[in-house]
Amino acid sequence: MPREIDLFNAMVPSLLIIFAFSIVFFLILDKLTAEFDIDRYIWHPALFRTSLFCCFFCAIGIWWYK
Repeated sequence: MPREIDLFNAMVPSLLIIFAFSIVFFLILDKLTAEFDIDRYIWHPALFRTSLFCCFFCAIGIWWYK
């Protein structure tokens, strides 16, 4: 069942909050991969970044709704 969160007197879907947390985790991990130059071992860096974000978003969403 979808949940809504009261954020400054506005009902916000919880997926929006999950999306924001996913972006934060993704940016931290993306910074680490850039620092250690892991992108040169990846065949398609943009596809890897997109799939990494989707994995974070889905994992947090499944955890939240379970």
